[in-house]
Amino acid sequence: MAGSQSLFSVSLISVGIMNSLPDGYAIRPLFRDDYGKGFYDCLRVLTWVGDPTEAEFLARFDEMVAAKGTYFFVVIEYQARIVGTGCVVVEKKFIHAHGKCAHIEEIAVATEHQGKGLGLKMMQALESIAVATGCYKSILNCGPRNEAFYRKCGYHNSGIEMSQYFEDSKDSYRRG
Repeated sequence: MAGSQSLFSVSLISVGIMNSLPDGYAIRPLFRDDYGKGFYDCLRVLTWVGDPTEAEFLARFDEMVAAKGTYFFVVIEYQARIVGTGCVVVEKKFIHAHGKCAHIEEIAVATEHQGKGLGLKMMQALESIAVATGCYKSILNCGPRNEAFYRKCGYHNSGIEMSQYFEDSKDSYRRG
């Protein structure tokens, strides 16, 4: 897709992973013109996203571009539709010799494309980005129903997730 603004350089995604997807699927950075390609539909598999407008998508995309080296949204595309997504957020730390920690966020695969190994490929792509950006570890939060999947991806339980919400109480689908 020549001419589309990319959130980050595709060179951060391992070529081996890009070449290992099933036929017809492509993995790449989020593009500025991805609003109408099912990006939010894909995220709705994971949680409530509201009803964002294209202008809101573009404003958020531009904010992420401006925070260079922090946000790395990856998408899997099939027949010009986004069917998978995930993100690495790079946290710059004072500990570990001013190290960087990758936070894995918003892993989602469209229901009709699940069971094809796309989630694992997404996780491998995000891992390649974390390594390429110099992160010393990656972490994620998940519910008990997703623990087995993340163990298969090489993660282990290393603590307890704690959260504090600053919004009115919502059902679990609408609570991020």
